[in-house]
Amino acid sequence: MGAILLAAAVALPAAAAAGAPAPRLDFGAADWALARGVADDPGLAAWYGGTGLQPVFAAPEGAPLRAALIAEAGRAAAHGLPDVYGVERLRRLDAAMQAPVETELAFARSFARWAHDVGGGILEPRRVHPEIRREVPRTPLDQLLRRFVQADDPEAALASVAPQTPEYRVLQAALAARTGPAIDPGLPQVPAGAWRESARDPAVVLLRARLAAAGFAADSADPELFDADLARQLRAYQARVGLAPDGVAGPRTLDRLNGGRDADSRDLLIALERMRWMNGHDLNARMIWVNLPEFNVRVKDGGRTIYESRAVIGKDRDDWRTPEFSDVMQNVVVNPSWNVPRSMAIRDYLPRLQQNRFAAGHLDVVDSRGRVVDRASVDFSRYTAKSFPYRLRQKPSADNALGEVKFIFPNSMNIYLHDTPTKGLFSESVRAFSNGCIRVQKPVELAHVLLEGASADPAATYARARQSGTERFLKVTGQPVHLVYFTTTVDEDGTIRHFRDIYDRDPAVWRALQQAAAEAGATGLETAALAQ
Repeated sequence: MGAILLAAAVALPAAAAAGAPAPRLDFGAADWALARGVADDPGLAAWYGGTGLQPVFAAPEGAPLRAALIAEAGRAAAHGLPDVYGVERLRRLDAAMQAPVETELAFARSFARWAHDVGGGILEPRRVHPEIRREVPRTPLDQLLRRFVQADDPEAALASVAPQTPEYRVLQAALAARTGPAIDPGLPQVPAGAWRESARDPAVVLLRARLAAAGFAADSADPELFDADLARQLRAYQARVGLAPDGVAGPRTLDRLNGGRDADSRDLLIALERMRWMNGHDLNARMIWVNLPEFNVRVKDGGRTIYESRAVIGKDRDDWRTPEFSDVMQNVVVNPSWNVPRSMAIRDYLPRLQQNRFAAGHLDVVDSRGRVVDRASVDFSRYTAKSFPYRLRQKPSADNALGEVKFIFPNSMNIYLHDTPTKGLFSESVRAFSNGCIRVQKPVELAHVLLEGASADPAATYARARQSGTERFLKVTGQPVHLVYFTTTVDEDGTIRHFRDIYDRDPAVWRALQQAAAEAGATGLETAALAQ
């Protein structure tokens, strides 16, 4: 692109705005250099085009803006971010102020990178893992620059780009203090085994030492004996880090104990990144929050839990795991029909129908026009998984797979919340049994909560729909639904809790964070973030 076209491309957005002056055509060498420097960044190009290539940071009044960016970008470690914002170079340019274009470009690019990373995360979640379907709503860069430039307190304006939730601040504080069960990796590791109460072994001495370093001391006159006090402290440690509190130092517990400080810091760094992915959502709004590793459904309002229930999520198998994404709740469906997912229909039911056309008699065979087909007229052996032209549907009934109610937030993956006739699974500690949708232990109470605001008497509205015996769609007030995946969370009282990485997604996030940091020139995310 020629220099004139390049400059015009940057300047055109100004002319597009209603009432804006005509774009400048009298560009000097410095203007052209700035235009070329920002042309590959759409956000910066939009900003400088809209302002006629006027400098921000190198302007006569730019000193407070430069100071604010240097201060905030210098706090990268507090957010668990690598030091990739060129803070030392910014300090040198600020002190010299001898190269206005170089200064402007350096500060502008640092601002763009900082705002991107702290405001919505280093990563684009959908590129990290195929089951992470989250879209990050990011504020346009030119809008952030406008707020920054116009702010009475630029440093406060820039600090507000990061998540402002109490949970994020607790995670930051834990990272800064390196709190929690962080164990000195210099301590000898506990050898492999399964140590339990009444065992006697020199390894028990090492177990005591590592537990004490984590804050769970159990002193004893006979340190080689695994006594009741050691079992009690081990159970407390296990509960703290999200393991089954069985008091047995088996492989999973020893792996966690022997992991040292780095493993716990890694949990915090991943949780901070996942919190940044949620930054574009109003987390103080009334919303449905489903934390998959916790097997839990909550309705929150103003950050406070007003409903809570156990949940069953997708099995840990390909195409069955529940994805991560956000959407908007639209309907409570009472007495629902169950449309068998096509993958299940062709995998589980088509072979049975090919052997016996009257198998699975609780399901209707439905054609493309929604008509129930007489099975006697169908030769199921003609069809393959690709050519099978029918849907399978279960009418509302006491044994319907969806129970008496489901909750619809339309999405391309056909994921929803629902009741279930299989109540016993809610007593399990690891509740990954479904085909991907989320089963709710207390579905009627959830329906009542979601109908608030859409009905003067939610319980009565629900009861009438239930008593009708037919499928009824009840509108709700468009509350956000967030299916999230936090293996490290913060309770409302500020307690940090850990849960099992049931789908093994954290390693993918960690590898992506490490790669992004390395590509940006950091020696490694954890090393860079925790160097202080």
